[in-house]
Amino acid sequence: MAGPHSRAEPNFNSKSFLGVFRYSGQAVKLVWETSPRLTIALVVLSLIAGLLPAAIAYIGKWLVDAVVLSAQTNDPVHRAEAIRYVIMEAGLVALLAATQRGLSVCQSLLRALLGNRVNVMILDKALSLDLTLFEDSEFYDKMTRARRQASSRPLSLVMRTFGLIQNAISLATYGALLISFSPIAVAILAFAALPTFIVETKFSGEAFRLFRWRTPEAREQMYLETVIAREDYAKEVKLFGLGRTLLDRYQSIFDKLYKEDRSLTMRRGVWGYLLGLLSTAAFYGSYAWIVISAIDGDISIGEMTMFVMVFKQGQSAMAAALSAIGGMYEDNLYLSNLYEYLEQEVPVSAGGAIVGPEPGDGLRFIDVSFAYPGSETNAVEHISFHLHPGTKLALVGENGSGKTTIIKLLTRLYRPSEGTITLDGLDLQQWDDQTLRDRLGVIFQDFVRYQFKVGENIGVGDDAAFANEEAWREAAKEGMAAPFIEELPDQYQTQLGRWFKGGRELSLGQWQKIALSRAFIRKTADVVVLDEPTASMDAAAEAQIFEHFREITQDQMAIVISHRFSTVRMADEIIVLDKGRIMEHGSHTELIAAKGDYARLFEIQAKGYQ
Repeated sequence: MAGPHSRAEPNFNSKSFLGVFRYSGQAVKLVWETSPRLTIALVVLSLIAGLLPAAIAYIGKWLVDAVVLSAQTNDPVHRAEAIRYVIMEAGLVALLAATQRGLSVCQSLLRALLGNRVNVMILDKALSLDLTLFEDSEFYDKMTRARRQASSRPLSLVMRTFGLIQNAISLATYGALLISFSPIAVAILAFAALPTFIVETKFSGEAFRLFRWRTPEAREQMYLETVIAREDYAKEVKLFGLGRTLLDRYQSIFDKLYKEDRSLTMRRGVWGYLLGLLSTAAFYGSYAWIVISAIDGDISIGEMTMFVMVFKQGQSAMAAALSAIGGMYEDNLYLSNLYEYLEQEVPVSAGGAIVGPEPGDGLRFIDVSFAYPGSETNAVEHISFHLHPGTKLALVGENGSGKTTIIKLLTRLYRPSEGTITLDGLDLQQWDDQTLRDRLGVIFQDFVRYQFKVGENIGVGDDAAFANEEAWREAAKEGMAAPFIEELPDQYQTQLGRWFKGGRELSLGQWQKIALSRAFIRKTADVVVLDEPTASMDAAAEAQIFEHFREITQDQMAIVISHRFSTVRMADEIIVLDKGRIMEHGSHTELIAAKGDYARLFEIQAKGYQ
């Protein structure tokens, strides 16, 4: 596996520092749209929290001076005044504590709401993207980067923005108080925190580049966790003794990533400490200056106390403000991952048609070719055929010959690189999405076994019937799944799979009947596609299912993929594919008479049953 530094990644150092803040406005908008009330509460509380520290420091000055004056004069009026200042300061401190608690509550609520909103945005975006992207490893890297930390970074950015406003208000009030002592002290306050800010910003950028570079390794770790811990992998992992090998690979990836993290953390810590000493030296130098001024009588004891508190808190506020800016820089870097994913180009469907110009024309492939992204060769090439209503077509060919690719082109999961596919005389790309889905009933060879109830596993074939038990029952009868479903303890309400309590597992043959039922639940479908739907059944069961299939789809177009020629011979037309091209096309009788590859393979398979 190549090291992370061998990968070409964006050079963030070449961008201006302010350039990465382009997502700040989008983050604020996102938080506002998530909860306007909580956002307003954060703004108000941040303003209050920014003003209170300076007010507390100023009252502290009055308090110390009143205490000194009362000690010198022993006057009950000054004593009462000191007590009043104590009460006032206590009230402001209590208000500050309430404000900070309110900020914490608002942050917690927004974090939950925003985390869900961002995850929904990511998943909603995934629903709009082409299938080809999900077969691209670089896209998975992009999605993984978007999902990691994306739910926390927008709120972090907004909170740091509010924190920056709060600290800016505090610094303005501190500066107004401190400038009466010396403008030089204000300058020291401003510049003392810069070294730490610079080093933190530098290492934040470096940490982000590491994060981007090693996304593939992080995904590999996630995959290994899945293989080791998931029930559908467990039997092979245990049977083949793969557990230790996979765990060692997982550990080696961690060791490599940890080595990079340790190096960064150590350098960040050492430089942060050394440059932090400059800030400490600046504070104590100013502290000594203020103390000497008090000793010389240039300022009162109360003023000394106020200036020391103001300088110390001002230094903390300056450090916090610069840290917020550095954090905003880092948050923007991570948000660039989220928006890079959300800005992924979505194919725009020009279609909106709900009827074609030639109803009853059926389905046509006209000189269709398709190549997968990044591939130099076509997966299918110059495919042409015409499927009339009520006709049954079988696709035959070795694995990799292009059968399933044709189905994905028909279902508009892929778009042809060349040529046209029409339904009722209209280009498939011009059909309305929902109308086209309503007209197709499709079961793929690698159909999904959902960890849902039995009925819902059938209902996924039509979102309108997902929770319709009557539709489940009717579809199960047509898919020949009803007999075994009715023997289950809760019938159509039985939980399937082992992920959730009470779940039951089915045999592969039973699962295939569930999948077949999905194809029949969409009553509006006039094109039914079965891709190896009975691969886990014996020849007799398959023949029975296909005979039943022909009966219930008399008026529908059907495309069937199967390796069993005893099934294929039932089709009205047969297409033999090889390396993406049509080699033979005709009925079973015609192809046998032609004595080509189909006839040869049919004879070989027939001998296997003798």
